[in-house]
Amino acid sequence: MLEVKLPDGSVRKYDQPQTVEAVARSIGKSLARDCVGALVDGVKVERSRVLTGAVQLVIVTKQDPRALDFLRHSCAHVMAEAVQRVFPGTLLAFGPPVEDGYYYDFFAGDRRFSQEDFPAIEAAMKDIIARDDPVRRIELSPEEARARLVARGETFKAEYLDELAARGEPITFYAHGGFEDLCMGGHVASMGAIGAFKVTRVAGAYWRGNPQGPVLQRIYGTAFFAQADLDEHLRIQAEAEKRDHRKLGPALKLFVFRDEAPSIPFYLPHGTTALNQLFEFSRELQRARAYQEIRTPQLLDLDLWRRSGHYDNFRDNMYFVDVTGEEQATLALKPMNCPGCCLVFNSEKRSYRDLPMRLSEYGLVHRHELSGATHGLLRTRGFTQDDAHVFCTMEQLSDEIADVMALVDELYKAFGFEYRLALSTRPAKSVGSDEVWDRATKALAGVLDARGQAYKINPGEGAFYGPKIEIHITDSLKRSWQCGTVQVDFNMPSPQALDCSYVGSDNKPHVPVMIHRAIFGSIERFFGILIEHFAGALPLWMAPVQVEVIAITDAHHDRAKVVDAALVAAGLRSRADLRGEKMGQKIREATLAKVPYMAIIGDVEVASGELSIRVGPRVGRDGAARQESGQQITMGLEAFIARLRDEIQRRA
Repeated sequence: MLEVKLPDGSVRKYDQPQTVEAVARSIGKSLARDCVGALVDGVKVERSRVLTGAVQLVIVTKQDPRALDFLRHSCAHVMAEAVQRVFPGTLLAFGPPVEDGYYYDFFAGDRRFSQEDFPAIEAAMKDIIARDDPVRRIELSPEEARARLVARGETFKAEYLDELAARGEPITFYAHGGFEDLCMGGHVASMGAIGAFKVTRVAGAYWRGNPQGPVLQRIYGTAFFAQADLDEHLRIQAEAEKRDHRKLGPALKLFVFRDEAPSIPFYLPHGTTALNQLFEFSRELQRARAYQEIRTPQLLDLDLWRRSGHYDNFRDNMYFVDVTGEEQATLALKPMNCPGCCLVFNSEKRSYRDLPMRLSEYGLVHRHELSGATHGLLRTRGFTQDDAHVFCTMEQLSDEIADVMALVDELYKAFGFEYRLALSTRPAKSVGSDEVWDRATKALAGVLDARGQAYKINPGEGAFYGPKIEIHITDSLKRSWQCGTVQVDFNMPSPQALDCSYVGSDNKPHVPVMIHRAIFGSIERFFGILIEHFAGALPLWMAPVQVEVIAITDAHHDRAKVVDAALVAAGLRSRADLRGEKMGQKIREATLAKVPYMAIIGDVEVASGELSIRVGPRVGRDGAARQESGQQITMGLEAFIARLRDEIQRRA
């Protein structure tokens, strides 16, 4: 007997076990034809998998973005076979699909892979794909599996096999042709389905992420069903390379990284100026919604982190400081701002009349990341979060979540970002009762449903203390970034944790509901995304230098100084270039520095009192270059100031 529950809530029953493909065929021939694989109770399986019992089934077709996971996982196996064919003796580690492709980790002894090896690897991959071997699933006992791996000298796979066996998990190999690999599955039916692929880069890696373990080499690639999709992906990758914030940041004098503070940025004056505009914009939106800003300490006693649950669930990513002397204590650099905010709430006796209480903080947090996981501003060990914590009653909860979502919408639209939502539910490692989690999850889903906002469910991906709405923005290169989060938390303010309370209208103590909210998320990460989204040409309201006043010769210095002073007095970020360089070089340097406007002062401008304005590199909210870039405009100083003020006011 087989009972299949489909995403629309309908249930289909079968007298005997069926393959995924057979179930798809029973629904419709076209569905069976397009079926790549399926999610069975959330686990990726191939379309030939036999289903029994009661299951939740999502059939994945080529039109579903998740189909690429199946394709890329299979392409990783193809690459593994190709590498072992081209470089005999290479050992296999792990090879999963990732967001924009796949990778496989190899141990090749003293041999170092390079881009010069890619053509030979790709040629072998083409031969393997052309064979169009069907993918076969082989289930073995731990003893049989170990014998196969030991016979091939696959020591890394054998070690992982022992872990699987110890957990009592099924041991499966996936094979195509004469190649087989220890794998949990999720593959296409045959390797000929891989329509287009590319080996892209190689990097170092550690076995199981342990810096003390063996050093591996990670070869990355990507794959698509169609060549046109691969071509578009490679075009976007090439454009992304030009927009890489790690290159543009130092070039535009925004930030640098130094060995003295690994993976933590140093902001230069220009970068600090731009960041301050982000902070002020956020503050402006929050002031209109009655948020109160606070600041909490960087170092807090370890006992607080134990009570909040962070120590048990997050300690591997925390930094600790042992203090000796008069006061012996263990302190921790805060990885999150929420416990400190709870202490602020607890600093006074609160009444139901004080609620909702919206406390915001631009808090610097530190989290230990492995060096291989850090990536410029996008993943750092120290970053600022635009956190806010809303303390409210259950009756106020839905309205407060709705208000947060309205704030999310207003902030992201100012940058031209479209966004999508995901509701992440209870993870295996969590605190609190099922009843509390269910109430919190329903509150978040209810607000999104009432607003008519589409969202997907991410099972088991919530925070350890509560479910959350994840907000994924899409940049000008159509890349998705998870930035904002909205989380409902009944656990942290509870008496068992940080014991927050207010006096209700019944004159009795009550535990408030706590909403965690960040919209930028990591401001460092958001800034890095903005740099790439706008290709370094930040909008006028954010630009570190808004106007470069360029004097053509020494004879024009006095007028240039007057113009510069007037712009500064009008609240604009102006800079006068009075160097003895040629005008062409000054314009070129200002253009490379992405200055939005250049006011050029020569004989004509001195005589007429007007300004010759050159428009610098300008980019629209969609990240595309605007037509006015490079245009020449003549206008008076007051009209120019009015134009700039209007553009800044509109955050155009």
